Amino acid sequence: MPEGPELHLASCYINTVCAGLIFSGKVEKSEVSKNPEVLFESDAYLISATSRGKEIKLTLTPLKEEKNLLPGRGRDREGLSQNGLQQPMDLVFRFGMSGSFKLASGAELPKHAHLRFYTKESPHRALCFVDIRRFGRWEVHGTWQLDRGPCVMLEYEKFRENVLRNLSDKAFNKPICEALLNQKFFNGIGNYLRAEILYRLKIPPFEKARTVLEALQHRKQSPDLTLSKKVKLKRENPDLLELCHAVPMEVIHMGGKGYSPEPSDDAAAFEEWLQCYCVPGMRSLHDGNGRTIWFQGEPGPMAPKGEHQLYSSMLCRVLLLLVGLGEAGRSVACCGIIKVKETSDALLKL
Repeated sequence: MPEGPELHLASCYINTVCAGLIFSGKVEKSEVSKNPEVLFESDAYLISATSRGKEIKLTLTPLKEEKNLLPGRGRDREGLSQNGLQQPMDLVFRFGMSGSFKLASGAELPKHAHLRFYTKESPHRALCFVDIRRFGRWEVHGTWQLDRGPCVMLEYEKFRENVLRNLSDKAFNKPICEALLNQKFFNGIGNYLRAEILYRLKIPPFEKARTVLEALQHRKQSPDLTLSKKVKLKRENPDLLELCHAVPMEVIHMGGKGYSPEPSDDAAAFEEWLQCYCVPGMRSLHDGNGRTIWFQGEPGPMAPKGEHQLYSSMLCRVLLLLVGLGEAGRSVACCGIIKVKETSDALLKL
């Protein structure tokens, strides 16, 4: 499932491939998608993107004011000004399990392209929202979801303050591995990131979240230290919240190629970067939400009772290889995880 770094890299990808391109006409939705129609039409418009945590905002900006050319086709007037001129529109995307963007030939659209923005040039190209499993969503005239906290990557200081100011929240009654997936406080953190962060700090995944985080409220450095020494200590001994920022930034700094929908060598680089998630020799358990957490050592006092470790190291390697084979591979990997879970549940009943 795409996490914060993938969403940020997606926004960078969009801004890179759309630079200098002029789009034209209507926005086209696939017949099978249950997402809303995007009632936007312009002779010439630009596309730009920004990200925040696990969301991407696409902005469609007409190059000049123009009258609605097709007023008699039941067009929704919400995107038009009082004099019938097309206004800029924001679309907010959440990728679900397999969402991505791809710029493709208009004559050879990707199989699962559920939203298409066509260029004005000839032959046409199309920026496509591709989503094999169709769990991705978009919101017309969208805004960032109010129940999501500051982005762990781009709003670090606000993110840190939001967590430490709200430690009385019931979300922190849960194990730290579950709290890290709560987007109200950790917007952008997902399954592989939480495993890597906890592993680096040797924090048991099923330690109570409040117990782990309360210690950070009282963390102080000696006033006698020079600024350079303070920076060095912070870099060499990061705390949990600092790693919630630093680890995703490592993924981003690997480069934009890691996001490309096409198969590439970047999947191998990402696999090499992983220290815990799906790594042979690591342990795994299901958390209270049924998500698999990877870790080393003891799970912690809040670990589920009677849980068995049933994922093999070989299977993990196969799933990672599938992820590196583009969209089709990621779909097979997701199906594989589901099948393994079904097998695990059946074995536990024996």
